[in-house]
Amino acid sequence: MEVSSSVADSQNGAVIAVKDLTRTYLLGDVEVRALRGVSFDLRAGALLTVMGPSGSGKSTLMNLLGCLDTPDSGSYLLEGEDVGRLNDDQLARIRSQRIGFVFQTFNLLARTSARANCELPMLYAGVPIDERHERAERALEMVGLADRMDHHPNELSGGQQQRVAIARALVNDPAIILADEPTGNLDSKSGIEVIRILQGLNRNEGITVLLVSHDPFIARHTDRIIRLQDGRIVADERVPHPLVAGESQRPSELDLEEEVA
Repeated sequence: MEVSSSVADSQNGAVIAVKDLTRTYLLGDVEVRALRGVSFDLRAGALLTVMGPSGSGKSTLMNLLGCLDTPDSGSYLLEGEDVGRLNDDQLARIRSQRIGFVFQTFNLLARTSARANCELPMLYAGVPIDERHERAERALEMVGLADRMDHHPNELSGGQQQRVAIARALVNDPAIILADEPTGNLDSKSGIEVIRILQGLNRNEGITVLLVSHDPFIARHTDRIIRLQDGRIVADERVPHPLVAGESQRPSELDLEEEVA
């Protein structure tokens, strides 16, 4: 039996394999072709930025990868599973258990502690309370907020709120974290802290991270850049020496280790 290229790629370690994705919207009487045959693979443990100007299709692609929307045509395999064949309940389960979302606006509950915000995805997934506490605390420790677990969002800086959002994305041990403009509402210093956290989770924990951004600063701190324009991929570039956030003149710790070896 012939195996499609996307399935073959998924079997060779691709956490995401998309082929010829298309998506068209109707805005009134105007047809908007948001995606026009997008294909790429993302291997487990990758750190990728999707870039492009406004209207390039970044948000549409993010919605499709996050199972918040479905394509008109093409295939999307997540860890080898064909997402296009799933029903609404199955898609909701994937969003809850296999994809961690980080948004520009944090999306935290204002009257709820950092710990409780992190527990929400597990509450919806039916995780027992003791395990919820343990996993939320461990995730907050991973992003450097062990001493802020009982603080509410209005008691945290913007960078700390985004770190809570990252911790919340981690608690269900997702296959991938999708981060949509994660530094868009932050000052430069806080943005560097957030990118450094995502780099550390990727390199030290092996977590796959896909960032959507228009910011070249973010892109040069990742391993690969896909550029979209008018709904098509116009460039797919490897970053030879991704930088550690905040240390713009030297190679990453990973690169230094390889040089020593």
